[in-house]
Amino acid sequence: MQASGRNAGLGLALVSACAFGGSGVAAKPLIEAGLDPLHMVWLRVAGAALVLSPLAWRHRDLVLRKPALLAGFGLVAVAGVQAFYFASLSRIPVGVALLLEYLGPALLLGWIRFVQRKPVTRAAAAGAAVAVLGLACVVQIWAGLSLDPLGVLLGLAAACCQAFYFVFADQGADGDGAPDPIGVIAYGMLVGTLVMTVIARPWEMDWGVLAGQAAVGDTTMPAAALLAWVVLIATVFAYLTGVVSVRKLSPQVAGVVACLEAVVATVLAWVLLGEHLATWQIVGGALVLGGAFIAQSSRATPPGAADPAVLDPKGGKDREPTGAR
Repeated sequence: MQASGRNAGLGLALVSACAFGGSGVAAKPLIEAGLDPLHMVWLRVAGAALVLSPLAWRHRDLVLRKPALLAGFGLVAVAGVQAFYFASLSRIPVGVALLLEYLGPALLLGWIRFVQRKPVTRAAAAGAAVAVLGLACVVQIWAGLSLDPLGVLLGLAAACCQAFYFVFADQGADGDGAPDPIGVIAYGMLVGTLVMTVIARPWEMDWGVLAGQAAVGDTTMPAAALLAWVVLIATVFAYLTGVVSVRKLSPQVAGVVACLEAVVATVLAWVLLGEHLATWQIVGGALVLGGAFIAQSSRATPPGAADPAVLDPKGGKDREPTGAR
């Protein structure tokens, strides 16, 4: 049963990464058509909040039961990642900003091991290292070596927010009163919308863009259809499958698998937008896939058994790994 649950979690993590990765190829044509990037983010989050608002009402008891979790998820996992990433993007190259954001899984392992004082499987640690190396190749980090220090700090802040997305997603998952992930995401989107409204100032948006067409490679599509894809698939569906996958796997494993989002985004941009891949990007994609495979290959240790593949910050090897549920 545990193996089937783990396989289901891995499948959901892969689906989530693909859904998240599809946001760029739909959002970029809208930005090129005239939308400000921050306005695009606001539309994404606010649209998801609107879609999920009936479910937020259904799970309104969470406001009293888990107020800190809902506020944290909205501020950090929704608004924080987006705001810091785009702020970083305005000061350093896109590829470097993306790589910095996807240091999140590596930072997550450090948080689990040194702050929470929980063991980390060697497979997850090795997988994260290989995935980060692969990401460096995918975004070709050597193309932007002269970096703005503030831009780097903002990118690292986005990585920290991304790491806490997995921490928040796992909160209370093992308890009898575990919060429904749908409710957590619904309220997270509502909180994120409030924060992004202050940052993005949507009243200054060129709303006429959404009534027109946007170029996707050699063809054109209704801008409203692209926005619907971003909201329904790349946000609502992606967050739902992502949070459920964290609960079926573990934050450390799901975090490494999530690195595939950058690869999916790059491949889709190649296929749909004509942004051709370089040899190093193909090599990097293979490394990210390899890192995800290594990370998910870790196995839970039976209760009471020692696991030599667990890195215990206190030096022992008789504790249960974080991934075991």
